Amino acid sequence: MTALRSSIALALLPLAACTPNERPTAGPVANAASWQTVATVEDRGRLREWRKAFATGLAQARAAGHDGAISREGPLLQPDAAIGGGIPNGDYRCRVTKLGARSPGLLPYVAYPAFNCRIATSGRLQAFTKLSGSQRQVGYIFPHDQIRTVFLGTLVLGEERRGLPYGADNDRDLAGYVERIGANRWRLILPYPRFESLIDVVELVPAS
Repeated sequence: MTALRSSIALALLPLAACTPNERPTAGPVANAASWQTVATVEDRGRLREWRKAFATGLAQARAAGHDGAISREGPLLQPDAAIGGGIPNGDYRCRVTKLGARSPGLLPYVAYPAFNCRIATSGRLQAFTKLSGSQRQVGYIFPHDQIRTVFLGTLVLGEERRGLPYGADNDRDLAGYVERIGANRWRLILPYPRFESLIDVVELVPAS
C-alpha cells in the first residue's frame, strides 16, 4: 500500500469497525477539512464521471426494454433531478436500482426491494449505513455544494461483520453524491461501482 493509501486508510479507519447493525463511529475522518483531502484518485475520477455513468446505464437499460420501469421512477432515475437540500438524520427505507452492465451477461437493469438504512451524526459529519441486504454500503457524508453532498465509503458483503477501511481495497471503495429529489425523497448515486453495474441509485425515504 502506498503512503497515500496508508494515510487515507488511517483517516477512515472507523469504517473498519462497522457491522450491519452499527453506524460508523467518529474518528479522524470526522475532522477532515473536506472530502478532497481523503478521496482516492480513483474515486475523484468516478465523481467527475457520474453523469456519463448515469446516461450510459440508462441507455443500456432502455435498450433492454426497461423504459417503462424507468419512467415510473420519475426523478429517481433522472440524472439532473437534484433540487438541493441536505438529508436529515434518521431511519430510512432505501431501495437500490442498478443501471447498466459492467460486462456481457450481466443484467442492465435490476431493482431491489427496500432495505433498512440509517443516517446519523458522527463528529461533524453524517454517517450512512445500509443495515440489511447482501451488499451494505457504509460511509460518511461530506459537505460539497448547494445541490449535493459527497459520500465516501466502502462495501460490506454477505455475512461479513466488519467492513474494510476506505482506501484499503479499490474493489470495495465507494464514492457518490447524496441529492434531494423531492419534498421527502433523496437518493445516493454511486457511479462505477466495481461489481455488476455502471451506476447504483439508492432511493432514501423516511422509514416513518
